[in-house]
Amino acid sequence: MEPIKPKQYLDDEHVTDFRSATEHRATWMYLLVDEARKRGLDPEFARDAIYRCGCFHRSQKPETDSLKDYCESVFHQIGRKVFEQEVDITEDQATVVFHYCPLVAAWQKQTDDPEYIKLLCDMAMDGDRGMFSDPSLEFHLDQTIAGGCDSCIVRVTPKR
Repeated sequence: MEPIKPKQYLDDEHVTDFRSATEHRATWMYLLVDEARKRGLDPEFARDAIYRCGCFHRSQKPETDSLKDYCESVFHQIGRKVFEQEVDITEDQATVVFHYCPLVAAWQKQTDDPEYIKLLCDMAMDGDRGMFSDPSLEFHLDQTIAGGCDSCIVRVTPKR
């Protein structure tokens, strides 16, 4: 897997700071999971913790029955720049395409194992799964940068 590099907003100090903070968080995650593995512990504990974190963040968002309003609060402007997102949000579906991922960039500095990076990505996505764990929503992860794609695609739809 080629190291990923940001393409946009390279001269924006706020975006650079948020990317650095996100990379730092991803490095923590990598090191915690790696130390658990070294000690023979099941690193799956991280999934539960990350999911709980997503649920906590969901509880901090405004209550609304509007998919559009909720997704607008989750996919905020700074995140759109940090992850180089294309965002299309309606009441029927939110589609977000991520063209850059600072988490993957951080993990690539720690390991060259693409399968491990893919696992870490899926674990990190448990936070998003927690954010969208409302019984009225369905979260779809269509593809990922960690999985070798040029972008990540996330869709959120109302449960039918």
